[in-house]
Amino acid sequence: MSRTTLFDSRIKKYAYCEAEQIYRELGASPDGLSSAQAEAMRKRYGSNSFAARKNDAALYRLRRAFINPFNIILFVLGIISLVTEALSASGMAKNTTTAIIIFAMILISGTIRLVQEIRAKSAAQQLEKLIHERVTVRRNGELVEIPAEKLVVGDIVLLCAGERVPADVRLTKVSDLFISQAAITGESAILEKKSRALCYSSAETLTQLANLAFMATVVISGKGEGIVLAVGKDTLYGSFAKPESEDKASFQKSANSIAWVMLRFMAVLIPIVFVLLGITGGRWLESFAFALSVAVGLMPEMLPMVITACLVRGSLSMSRKQTIIKDINAMQGFGSMDVLCMDKTGTLTNESILLEYYMDVLGNESSEVLDLAYLNSFYHSGVRNPIDNAILACQTMPGREVHYHDLLMQYKKADEIPFDYNRKLVSTLVTDANGAGQLLMKGDIFHVLQRCSQVEYRGQLLPIAEDGRQSVASVVDEMLQDGMKVIAVARKNVGRQNRLTASDEAEMILVGYLAFFDAPKKTAKASVAALSRLRVITKILTGDQADVAVSICRRVGIPSAEVLTGDKLDKMNDSELGIAVERVHVFAELAPAQKVRIVATLQQNGHTVGFLGDGINDIPALCEANVGISVDTAVDAAKDAADVVLLQKDLGVLEQGILEGRKTFTNMLKYIKITAGSNFGNIFSIVCASAFLPFLPMTSLQILLLNLLYDVLCIIMPWDNVDEEELLSPRDWSGKTLGRFMLSFGPISSLFDIVTFLFLYYFLCPMLCGGATYLQLTDSAMRLQYVTIFQTGWFLESMWTQVLILHFLRTRKLPFVQSKPSAPVVLITLAGIVAFTALTFTKAAALFGLTEMPPWYFAFLLAVVLLYMLLTTVIKGFYQKRYRELI
Repeated sequence: MSRTTLFDSRIKKYAYCEAEQIYRELGASPDGLSSAQAEAMRKRYGSNSFAARKNDAALYRLRRAFINPFNIILFVLGIISLVTEALSASGMAKNTTTAIIIFAMILISGTIRLVQEIRAKSAAQQLEKLIHERVTVRRNGELVEIPAEKLVVGDIVLLCAGERVPADVRLTKVSDLFISQAAITGESAILEKKSRALCYSSAETLTQLANLAFMATVVISGKGEGIVLAVGKDTLYGSFAKPESEDKASFQKSANSIAWVMLRFMAVLIPIVFVLLGITGGRWLESFAFALSVAVGLMPEMLPMVITACLVRGSLSMSRKQTIIKDINAMQGFGSMDVLCMDKTGTLTNESILLEYYMDVLGNESSEVLDLAYLNSFYHSGVRNPIDNAILACQTMPGREVHYHDLLMQYKKADEIPFDYNRKLVSTLVTDANGAGQLLMKGDIFHVLQRCSQVEYRGQLLPIAEDGRQSVASVVDEMLQDGMKVIAVARKNVGRQNRLTASDEAEMILVGYLAFFDAPKKTAKASVAALSRLRVITKILTGDQADVAVSICRRVGIPSAEVLTGDKLDKMNDSELGIAVERVHVFAELAPAQKVRIVATLQQNGHTVGFLGDGINDIPALCEANVGISVDTAVDAAKDAADVVLLQKDLGVLEQGILEGRKTFTNMLKYIKITAGSNFGNIFSIVCASAFLPFLPMTSLQILLLNLLYDVLCIIMPWDNVDEEELLSPRDWSGKTLGRFMLSFGPISSLFDIVTFLFLYYFLCPMLCGGATYLQLTDSAMRLQYVTIFQTGWFLESMWTQVLILHFLRTRKLPFVQSKPSAPVVLITLAGIVAFTALTFTKAAALFGLTEMPPWYFAFLLAVVLLYMLLTTVIKGFYQKRYRELI
């Protein structure tokens, strides 16, 4: 029997039990657990957390730091190298240096990544101030707040509107409790929950059981109390939810694509080098060891560390710009995002709205309509929204405080059907002192109108004519076109009824309308224009009426010639919607599931989609998007679902985040492409030289040392400047263009390597070794000197060109003149060249098989470097002209 089946049978049992029986079986009570009981329950049933995410945080970060495709490749190469060298004739003691350096690279890059991860965690911890991870429970007969992870089986937990259910709970008391189970079912429907025990005659599935509330679901309205049945991994959510992924899926996929490009190059080069050296030298084991070193030389060993440094620097920089990155790998979403979907309220318009008009069905001012709406809003137990807040603000009008106080004394709440994002209305049942009930409804104009059979005008009830919709439009259309938000108010006498059902929401009487002013923010138009310059397509996904959405979008510069409403969307198949989402920018009158469908369709069309939302209805779309963005004023569940949290709900802040994301990605791509291209050039040179030279052009140790020194310098890349042109379009994080870049610029390096080979082999080395070439020398000491000079000369040429080429390929422009690198990049790279050149003049040089070179060699080296830079600049121009990009 599967774990899920066992869970179903255990939890289902309690849905059919009375509360007293559950208390007895679990050893709990309505007064809550004592501290000792809570600790015993924790030992017996476990903690309310997922071990992979919290309890094993240190192990989790170690795994993230050291286990990645690049380190795995290096580790395998190191093991093979160690075994190969152990079997070589010269003995293991002499030749373990290569393997040691490989493992040192893994250790250094992993350690730096781990340190950066720990430092980055401090930025993420700021979010804990925004997300309330505390729950109200009854312990020792008193209500206390405790961290959600300290919740245990048997606790009595209290639930309120806007909160996430922290565990699986058997409800024992409810008051108009409505819950969205989208987090576990994927459906946007909102269910009313009950507290009474169920009877076995119903054959409902677990998620349909009305007296159970499940972890990760969200309380839409009302209140509830219940006993915790399961926590952590034992909950329904925990039974099927995967552990929190290490990276965004797209980020990991892109990293893997880069690793596969490198592996394909290695798969070609290793056999070629091995066969060439084996045939020319006859020492097959030594040839295999050198071929492995070539493979290691091709890998950008510090790639994981440089990527992490870029991401961490970007996330910390964004935290200073009012943006908190919950996972540093979510930076990828900012770097490659080309479509931003969002609601208009609070982003294009102000967070709060003002009530402008309250009127009867013909548009005349009516205080009765306002009174009915006030009662509905005051007694609505759902999450507060701008409309309710604007209506309730009327009690502060001069001379009206007493009126509204008396109104509340006259009418008391009996029941409600809370706001539903599909129904788009809320119903409240109030009773007067005589017990007579009145159903009050407010919401979307036409959703309310569908439930009305009469209108009320100056005390008279009139039937709604067949053209009732047109009559309503004649009153409200002008206000909608002016950008106002208009809702309808209806009522119905229900006698002494004290409970509401959906069937009661019929035969209503339309009494009037409320109009709210929802003005665009002063910064909205400029922010939309800025996003457009960054080639981010802005799309509005709102539940508001189409006319209101169009009016706002027209004012801020979002194309609104065509609008797609939720009704029209439902009639489209996937193919038709795929075409529509490309041309339409305004989607109105949407339900939560429809927002998800639009986001998913955009992704299927190849877009990287960001979604900015702050309400419970936005949670499914936040989870679906490539990067979910929320704000600090959002409901807790929305902030928890998001990848990024803005400390200020303004598109200007988001624009800065996108720019920082693209800057981060550009600097990552600089390192990857330039390093891989330069490494490929060096390795290709070795392949060529191996076919003709009677000795190794560079030892395994020297190749590893060269790469290690170069990669250490590249740690500074995250702090480089980025040309403005590189920030004007989304960045693609993948290996699709990596091979093309390597094949275009790698051979340029090889060309000058070969020139250096010829100079060293036929001119410099013979000059310093008695005028003879290597094959003409008979003395072994002289031959060793010849090889050492050759290898040192090429080591220096490789190091100089590899470091300086960073400055020429980091920009599309003329380096140092049209595009200046940051001061740290200039200082570190120049200091690195000086320091590594000086290494050859020290005693330590002998440890790596290097020696001191004559001063005039550096004149030749300078000439080679200048010619290399000149040719690279020319090829760079052709490359950009053909492919319209560089990095």
